[in-house]
Amino acid sequence: MNAPLATPLPTALLDRFKDLVGPKGWVTDPDVLAPHLREQRDLYVGASPMLLRPANTEEVVAIIKLARETRTKLVPQGGNTGLVGGNIPFMGNDEIILSLQRMNKIRAIDPLNDTITVEAGCILQQVQQAAREADRLFPLSIGSEGSCTIGGNLSTNAGGNAVLRYGNTRDLALGLEVVLPDGQVWNGLRGLRKDNTGYDLRDLFIGGEGTLGIITAAVMKLHPMPRAMATAFTAIPNPSAAIELLATAKAATGGQVTGFEIISRLSLEFALKHNPGTNDPVAEPHPWYVLMEFSSGRDDGNIGETMEAVLAEGFEKGLVLDAAIAQSDTQRAAFWKIRELLSSSQKPEGGSIKCDISVPVSKMPDFIEQASKAVEAYLPGIRVVAFGHIGDGNVHFNCSQPVGWDRLDFLKHWDAVHQIVHDITYDMQGSISAEHGVGRMKIDEIVHYKSPVEIEMMRKIKRAFDPDNILNPGKVVWP
Repeated sequence: MNAPLATPLPTALLDRFKDLVGPKGWVTDPDVLAPHLREQRDLYVGASPMLLRPANTEEVVAIIKLARETRTKLVPQGGNTGLVGGNIPFMGNDEIILSLQRMNKIRAIDPLNDTITVEAGCILQQVQQAAREADRLFPLSIGSEGSCTIGGNLSTNAGGNAVLRYGNTRDLALGLEVVLPDGQVWNGLRGLRKDNTGYDLRDLFIGGEGTLGIITAAVMKLHPMPRAMATAFTAIPNPSAAIELLATAKAATGGQVTGFEIISRLSLEFALKHNPGTNDPVAEPHPWYVLMEFSSGRDDGNIGETMEAVLAEGFEKGLVLDAAIAQSDTQRAAFWKIRELLSSSQKPEGGSIKCDISVPVSKMPDFIEQASKAVEAYLPGIRVVAFGHIGDGNVHFNCSQPVGWDRLDFLKHWDAVHQIVHDITYDMQGSISAEHGVGRMKIDEIVHYKSPVEIEMMRKIKRAFDPDNILNPGKVVWP
C-alpha cells in the first residue's frame, strides 16, 4: 500500500500556521529544512513546505486544531535520529513537520519520589545530566543520546544498553501529557507507580510514533546513582556461551547486571579498522565477545570481586576464553566506545542491510546460527555483522555487502534479506522490530508477522483517535 496522492498546501494556509507560533516558531528556508527531510542513513528523503517549532503545549494545541480543521497532515519529529522513516515526510510536499525541540524545559525533579518531569524536546543527555545533579540516575542510554529527544524516545519506545536492568523507555515512563488529534490535552503527568483505575492510556502513545497524539511532556522514573561499577570485555567461543555466562552473572550478582552486549569478531574488526586510536581489548582475536557490566549502590569493592568470580567460573566452564577488566573510568569508557562505534563502522564497508530483531534470550544462539547460514546461502560473500543487547534478547543482525560489490546493487536485496531474517525471527516467536519501531520501513511487513486480529485492533485504535488521519499518516499502520 502506498501513501495517498498529494495536494500542495496553499500559501494562505501556511501563513495561518505561521501566525500561531510567531516568527521564531516556523522555518521555510530550504537549507534549514534540508536536514529534517533526510533520514541519517539516506534510506528516506521527503519534502515539506514548512517546519513548525512550537514553544509550549498551547501552541501545539493551536497547530493541531488548525490541522484538523483544514485536514493538514503533520509529521512529528524529535532529534531526527529514527531509523525506520517514521520521522520523515513523504515526497508530496503536503505534510508539515512538527518539531518539539523548543519545548526543552525540565519542569520538575522529585528525588524522594525518584521522578523527573520533562518536556518532549529535552535532549536525552540533558535529562541524564539533570538527574546526576540531583544525585540520581536516568538510565536510558543510546548511541544518539546527544541529539535524540525524550519525545522521540517515548514515541519509538527506545531501548539501549541498560534495558536488561532498568527496562526500555516504556518501563521508565510514569505519566504523559499528550495533545490529541482533536486538540484536547490529556494531562496524565502523574508520578504514580500504582494507578489501577482503568485502561492504561499511557502505553497507547509510547511506541505509537506520533500517530495517535503528540507527546508534549512526561514524568520519567529515576534510580539511585551507582557508586561502583565493574566492566569486562570478555572473549567467548560462541553465542551459546554468552547465554550461559549471562545466567552465571545474574545468579552471582542478584540483579546487578547492568549491561550485557554481544559483539562478533567482524563487528570488532570494522571498529578497529575505521576508527584510529581504537585498540583491541584482548591480546588475541576470538570469534565472539561480550561486554559485561555490573553496578552497585555500594562502593565497597565487592562488585569488582564479583566480576572476578564470575569470570573465573566462566573460565572453568569453558565459557570465557580471555577477558580484560577495566581498571579505570577511562578504560571503561574505551570499552563502551567500541560498542558505540559498531554501527557507524559498517558504513565505510559499503552497503549494509540492517535487521533489528528480538527473540527469547534462550533462542538467540539458534537464531544467530540459522539466520547467518540462511543469508550466506542466499548471497555468498555477504558479511554478517551481529552485535547488540543479547541480555534482553535483541540483536542487530546487520549484513554488509560482499567485498567488491556495488553498494546500490547490494541494497536491491534489502527486501529479500529482510524476509529471510524475519521469517526465522517469526518462527522463533520473535519480533521484527525490537527497538527501532515500524515507521515507513515495516508498515507493510508487519501485516505478515502479526495476526489479522492484532492488525485490525491497531487500525481501530488509529481510526478512533485520528479519524481524519492527520498525525503521521503512512506510518505504523494503515487506517
